[in-house]
Amino acid sequence: MKTIVWDVDDVLNDLMRSWFEDWVSYGGGACPLGYEQISVNPPQELLGISKPEYLQSLDDFRLSGKAARMQPVPEVFEWFCLHGEKAHNIALTATPLRAGSVSAEWVMRNFGRWIRSFSMVPSQRPGVDTGGNHSSKTEFLRWWGKGDILVDDSEENVTGALSLGLQAVLFPRPWNRAELTIPETLIRLTEMIGGPDQGREG
Repeated sequence: MKTIVWDVDDVLNDLMRSWFEDWVSYGGGACPLGYEQISVNPPQELLGISKPEYLQSLDDFRLSGKAARMQPVPEVFEWFCLHGEKAHNIALTATPLRAGSVSAEWVMRNFGRWIRSFSMVPSQRPGVDTGGNHSSKTEFLRWWGKGDILVDDSEENVTGALSLGLQAVLFPRPWNRAELTIPETLIRLTEMIGGPDQGREG
């Protein structure tokens, strides 16, 4: 049975979309862009704000209770219902230390039937000592040595996983070059773990 390593933000959930819609409603109302036009991540230059402002706003969203109320990506949740028990599943996220407990609780509450292991690589924040361990997901995966497939929206993380000999799935988001849709991506993932797709027809 293969082990799938799942990114959390923008794969299991819709963090960027949820944050962006909240930001537009409460301060970025003049932004001419829609979510589908966020072609880079992080998007602060597109949005006309500084990186510290963006990170502070994102962290405030994470800690406000709004992130905890996000729903799982529907197609991903359906995939877990159909196929989650056909693989070992762990969560591997990059999030600030102070938001780690929020992310872990969200994962276990929404995906705890299938995901029993949660790991994080702390995102850097000014003035916060994150310790000397793994500074990237690639470093974590090299040290851990048990993953078979990484599912992530970051091209950098996917490239890193491939360099370690893992398989990888680039989860489609506006800021990456994924060629498949979300349903097509999940069909591909099902094939990778050796099972026929049993999703919805049509």
